[in-house]
Amino acid sequence: MISVGIIGGAGYTAGELLRILIHHPHVTIDFVHSSSNAGNPITKVHTDLLGDTSLTFSSSYHASVDVVFFCSGHGATDKFLHDHPEFLKTKIIDLSQDFRIYQPSHDFVYGLPEMNKSQIQKAKHIANPGCFATCIQLGILPLANAGKLIDDIHVNAITGSTGAGHQPTETTHFSWRDSNVSVYKPFNHQHLKEIIQSIKQLQPYFHHRINFIPMRGPFTRGIMATMYTKTTLLSLSEAKELYQEYYNDSPFVVISHESPDLKQVINTNKAIVYLEKHEDLLFAIVVIDNLLKGASGQAVQNMNLMFGLPENSGLKLKPTAF
Repeated sequence: MISVGIIGGAGYTAGELLRILIHHPHVTIDFVHSSSNAGNPITKVHTDLLGDTSLTFSSSYHASVDVVFFCSGHGATDKFLHDHPEFLKTKIIDLSQDFRIYQPSHDFVYGLPEMNKSQIQKAKHIANPGCFATCIQLGILPLANAGKLIDDIHVNAITGSTGAGHQPTETTHFSWRDSNVSVYKPFNHQHLKEIIQSIKQLQPYFHHRINFIPMRGPFTRGIMATMYTKTTLLSLSEAKELYQEYYNDSPFVVISHESPDLKQVINTNKAIVYLEKHEDLLFAIVVIDNLLKGASGQAVQNMNLMFGLPENSGLKLKPTAF
């Protein structure tokens, strides 16, 4: 059995992680740390787990487990590892953005299984991708892998309120978010850096723009990304064949012949990809659950790969509260 520790156990991603790991056939949970909830039952915060677990939040943590998941806010993992370097000897899966961009100063592997599966299998430390980044990359990486990105990429994507985290803010408050849509961080969203990094890993000479318009949606979970780019060298049938071949060994990516909707992926680790061709433009739609394939489900997918388990082990999910 794989012994697991979770640091930052009170947020949405930790709740989803627990929902998976409690029922994972190869996992035992050693500790779930939360300084603000220490001593409280897990179910006091993650109420959908009532009847599934008797675990309590811990005020302590230790590095003598097989793997630690970091579910704290951005910047917290880097600081924690600086203060507690003994954890670097343990396998780590970090759900923050602290180590997604390659630097010679760290050994974290970018944890997108559809691109870096062999590296993940050998890695000790994993930087779990961002939710928008995961969704968008799954729509364009087959083109980059084939060297077919020849122009700017235009992306519109809308996400649910859980993508902003558990702590309420002005733009996640129900009375503001409900029946409302808004744009934020156009052209300079923080996930662009990791998307460009991945494209250049597969197509090093890529030098075009990614024009990304992120939007907040009036729903709790899920991401729908629509994107298009010029592909004069590919017919629609050739593009579909290219995508099918690229994702042939990816158990969670489904190439659909029908335009998808968000409810098809909610509470699953699936990504549905749909393609159309409009004259010289290839148009793609990708839908994922931001808390699962965009965060905790993908983190477990990475754990499975790191420990030599089937990639989809433990990822048949039961319904959640959202």
